[in-house]
Amino acid sequence: MNSLQLADYMVFLVYFFIVAGYGYSVYIRKKTQSISASHDYFLAEGSLTWWAIGTSLIASNISSEQFIAMSGNGFKMGLAIATYEWMAALTLIIVAVFFIPVYLKNKIYTMPQFLSERYNENVAMIMAVFWLLLYVIVNLTSILYLGALAINGISGIDLTLCMYGLAFFAIVIALGGMKVIGYTDVVQVVFLIFGGLVTTYLALDKVAELNGQNGIVQGFNYMMNQSGDHFHMIFKKDNPNFPSLPGLTVLLGGMWIVNLNYWGCNQYITQRALGADLKTARSGILFAAFLKLLMPVIVVLPGIAAYVIYAKGGLQTEMLGPDGVMNPDRSYPVLLNLLPVGLKGLSFAALTAAVVASLAGKVNSISTIFTLDIYKNKLNVNATEKKLVQIGKITVLVSMLIAVLIAPMLGIDKKGGFEFIQEYTGFVSPGIFAMFILGFFWKKTSSNAALFATIGGFVLSVIFKFLPNIMNLEFLSSTGFATLVEQEDKSMVYEIPFLDRMGFVFVICVLLMIMISLIDEKNGSKAKGLEIDSKMFNVSRGFAVGTMIICGVLVALYSVFW
Repeated sequence: MNSLQLADYMVFLVYFFIVAGYGYSVYIRKKTQSISASHDYFLAEGSLTWWAIGTSLIASNISSEQFIAMSGNGFKMGLAIATYEWMAALTLIIVAVFFIPVYLKNKIYTMPQFLSERYNENVAMIMAVFWLLLYVIVNLTSILYLGALAINGISGIDLTLCMYGLAFFAIVIALGGMKVIGYTDVVQVVFLIFGGLVTTYLALDKVAELNGQNGIVQGFNYMMNQSGDHFHMIFKKDNPNFPSLPGLTVLLGGMWIVNLNYWGCNQYITQRALGADLKTARSGILFAAFLKLLMPVIVVLPGIAAYVIYAKGGLQTEMLGPDGVMNPDRSYPVLLNLLPVGLKGLSFAALTAAVVASLAGKVNSISTIFTLDIYKNKLNVNATEKKLVQIGKITVLVSMLIAVLIAPMLGIDKKGGFEFIQEYTGFVSPGIFAMFILGFFWKKTSSNAALFATIGGFVLSVIFKFLPNIMNLEFLSSTGFATLVEQEDKSMVYEIPFLDRMGFVFVICVLLMIMISLIDEKNGSKAKGLEIDSKMFNVSRGFAVGTMIICGVLVALYSVFW
């Protein structure tokens, strides 16, 4: 039954009033301190603690594409999809050690500002406009649509009304600025983790009941016995899911580009740490890395549990989409509908917390880029601090309105929401990451090389996407570089797996950027460098111990589930 009972709504209202009340108290305290500077509004400069930064990173990252789409991938392909989460834990450590010190040392507050100081205004403006379009049209709309779809499936509330409700809740939080977002994210993550673990516990218990037993240990063991193919982290070439997670690429190839670009070159994420000192920022990021290890338990295991129940004859009708075809992305909402009254409301609150926190964080980043990098630099260079905050709040409202209008038209293909987002942001990720990584660590990288990466990376991605099929390059399949992929019309086409494609494009971009930079140097062009001191990459003993623990856990996990 896709509806909530009175007790479920009561639990949800408790969550709502706790978040709203706490957010309002943070806002009032900030207001009484007479803090109105734009850096405080957009970055909560100097006011976020390490635990607030860490939880805010997780709250901003975990949303409907994880709860719904990644759980759907767990149903379809199993634990392997968890590599996005577990590799992210290691990526966060790299970002904390090598990326954040560069940003903080050079007083970088936005990603376009970094590009302006390292390259030139043209590169910065092109990327500022691009990021705004990407964040609004792809990210914000997909979070809103998938979140509303999930809530609709659980509660039976009209889909459009769900989108309006999520948008309104996110706006209320976002208008308070980054400090309100950061501290309410702490509450959101408590609900997210606790509610998510409750769902996982009850899902495993449901699986145990299939074997006439009770308990999560029995459920997990039965799940492994009945779906052993769903507990491999590395796919072989003959696995039908190979195009999505192509073998060792998840450890040695394109997965690094996905994660390093997302966690290290993304305003939406790095903004949480840019207002803190180095020690606080690193501690917060390390805390987020620890929380990342837990995420597959919350978002992937329920999907595998739903698969086992489905394979044993359960959920046959519930897993069907509107077109009458089995839809893996329905696995998490369907599981929530199996929960008892009250606990269903708690899990409903956890899902809502994830969606609202991501929406608020994303819209704040959109507001930050538009206000500081476009409005202040190009439209009103003499704008006062008060005016910048006003423009930031207007941008929050406008961008969310655009997302609400676009979201119903969003097309999520048969690959599922999570892969949809990963693949299509992957068209630009290789070039952007190449531009950042060379900008960080190679002083000769020129502005012309950065411009090439901005445009050329996208063009190369499009070529690698469609060329194998257009030219019918069957020989690529025999070499392992391309695979036959079934389309929605049941036709078969040759495609290079998108993670491999990202790796190829990144390598080409780096090589061509080096060539262009050397040519520019030969022609007398001088590149702009950043202030870098090797000592700033040193870490504390506590950070080093935390890193070793995380690495040890990851080695153990991949060894067990290889």
